[in-house]
Amino acid sequence: MKTPFMFFVVVAIMLLLDLYIFMAIKSLSASALPKTRSIIFYSFWFLTLLTVSAMTFLSFGDPKSVTVTTRSYIVAVVMGLTVSKIAAVTFFLIDDIRRIVQWLVTKSMSINTETSQINNDKISRSEFLSWMGVAAGSTLFGSLIYGFSNKYNYTVKRIKLSYDNLPAAFKGFKIVFISDIHAGSLTDKHAVKEGVDKILAEKADMAIFSGDLVNDRSSEMDDYKDIFGKIKAPYGVFSTLGNHDYGDYVQWPYQGVSKVQNLENLKKVHADMGWKLMMNEHAVLEKDGDQIAVIGVENWGAKARFPKFGDLKQAAAGTEKYPFKILISHDPSHWDAQVRPLFPDIDLTVSGHTHGMQYGLDIPGFKWSPVQYVYKQWKGLYEQGKQKLYVNTGFGFIGYPGRVGILPEITVIELV
Repeated sequence: MKTPFMFFVVVAIMLLLDLYIFMAIKSLSASALPKTRSIIFYSFWFLTLLTVSAMTFLSFGDPKSVTVTTRSYIVAVVMGLTVSKIAAVTFFLIDDIRRIVQWLVTKSMSINTETSQINNDKISRSEFLSWMGVAAGSTLFGSLIYGFSNKYNYTVKRIKLSYDNLPAAFKGFKIVFISDIHAGSLTDKHAVKEGVDKILAEKADMAIFSGDLVNDRSSEMDDYKDIFGKIKAPYGVFSTLGNHDYGDYVQWPYQGVSKVQNLENLKKVHADMGWKLMMNEHAVLEKDGDQIAVIGVENWGAKARFPKFGDLKQAAAGTEKYPFKILISHDPSHWDAQVRPLFPDIDLTVSGHTHGMQYGLDIPGFKWSPVQYVYKQWKGLYEQGKQKLYVNTGFGFIGYPGRVGILPEITVIELV
């Protein structure tokens, strides 16, 4: 929304949406006391005014006049209100379609009836559908507000993976796996440190990070490098790049730094923390005479809008002699597109990227998120034949500063 024209188009659409919702609310509150109706009506339009004011500020205000945190909350509230209104309108629209159909049927039945005195011009709204719309919108918005408190609620997920071809020395090998830190969104160092402490408490043999260390700029890690640099493991910390790490979503140069230099600076951040950044390459782990291979590729996404810098053929070259292989690839769509059909000897792939959309349900026996309509593999363990994929829902967050149902994740994988 960079031009005044687009701004006014979006605002006009939102006002029409609000007017449509207002008519439904007006109908629902018809039996309320006049004072109650006035409070409802004034509150509704006051909220609309605040939303338009916020959008005006976001579009034309000085970004430096508020903190990144404040701006992210403003964006989240505006988007939350918009999505909630769309949810409510869905029910109102279903009701209006019902009313139109009912009106047409009634008209067609009475058009030749001379004695008909029935008022066919007005079909009342369904209170059930209208209240369902209000409930759906209110519940959705309320859940998004509640989700603000969950963004640092780190959850440890434990999983044991069994392989027949795993070398004996690596049975019981523990891997702690995180993804999508998005340092530019983090604002609470103490909370982040508590998350890292949970990682360290696992005393894993190896640690893996599967990309999106930052939102855009390497400088986002300036305040957090000391915290994440504490992550150590006897067999090393292996990392790779995600789509955000390339700086594709910001204009360059930024504060005198070019896009190319930014990526080089980010590589140095990994090195400074003692993390082995895997740039289309592999490493060999040896334990008690047995060996396994860890392969890492740059970002490779099957969706057209994401970069394909990963070169799995190059990264896996020479690993044929190792009986067990782990692949670190940021985007889980890589698994179906290349890994499974072309590299059947890769036993375990670990990915992130989806965040579980930071919104959904995750209860025993059932998981759901809107992101599943975009990504077939979006959270947890997937198996096909002898190959396995695990998708971590992310340590950090981006865009919406919260989590609803899909909490920030620390995965502990034990090979058995």
